[in-house]
Amino acid sequence: MQAGTDYPFSTVPPAIIYLDLTMCDLTAPQFQSEDAAREHIEQNRWPNGPVCAKCGCADRIYAIEPSKEKKIRKGLYKCGDCDGQFTVTVGTVFERSRVPLNKWLMAIHLMCASKKGISSHQLHRMLGVTYKTAWFMAHRIREAMKEDHSEPMGGEGETVEVDETFWGAKPRKFGKKGRGFHHKQKIFTLVERNGKARSFHVPAVNAATLRPILTDQVDAASDIITDEAAVYTKTKDVLADEFKSHNYVNHGSGEYVRENIHTNTIESYFSILKRGLVGTFHHVGQQHLQRYVGEFDFRYNHRKTTDMERAKAALKGISGKRLQYS
Repeated sequence: MQAGTDYPFSTVPPAIIYLDLTMCDLTAPQFQSEDAAREHIEQNRWPNGPVCAKCGCADRIYAIEPSKEKKIRKGLYKCGDCDGQFTVTVGTVFERSRVPLNKWLMAIHLMCASKKGISSHQLHRMLGVTYKTAWFMAHRIREAMKEDHSEPMGGEGETVEVDETFWGAKPRKFGKKGRGFHHKQKIFTLVERNGKARSFHVPAVNAATLRPILTDQVDAASDIITDEAAVYTKTKDVLADEFKSHNYVNHGSGEYVRENIHTNTIESYFSILKRGLVGTFHHVGQQHLQRYVGEFDFRYNHRKTTDMERAKAALKGISGKRLQYS
């Protein structure tokens, strides 16, 4: 066999395979060194130049050059207005972390690229940090992924599907058993067709809990579609008064689609959420469940972008979200 002419294991020439590997996201400079990672974060956080983390000044900022004699760390800036010193990590989820910034960026990229999430144990093995550190990093990143819900979903001519799902252990074989879904955690989700998803960890599935979320998060000009659950159908006239329309499908009688009335979009979202919770994380404490569903919301809302673009979007949310617990 002559090298470069016969390819017994692939029909693709080796040169083309090599070019594909060099285009891999994980070979990007910001993942290779802390200096490159710092520059990448500065470009994303300060596209128009450094901004003082203390007073917000952007005019009289200058860099303090590293010095072995004075032990000045890299990336340090000084503000001419308040005379304060700061780096790009001050006021972010990275603040006071001893983990190299390139490992932080790698963790963000892996969490954004994994459709069903990546466990802290997997991050701990891949990044070479302790499990406790990986767990803390993952929660900080989830906090950065948390999106602003100030703008209502839907609008004129838009359809929002509404449904709830349950998460938690099955009833015990011995001892006290949960009744129905009462022992499980409740997740209430709104999904705009061809749009975004918003999920909420709620204490109960009833009209008193769900209706305020609906009216606060969804534009009144939207068309609402639910299933036949009593929490929606018993208040059908109320929902119809508060929104443009309210229709539902009766899953109990085998009805899943009636013209354009269905909840298939939100069921598809739940399938990814459940596969991630069951297959990747296995156990999620109720005090952290909101952050986990927020992570799935974030990936769903940026599903039409590349992994690198999704990671950059997560990086834009690092400011003002520092977590203090350990």
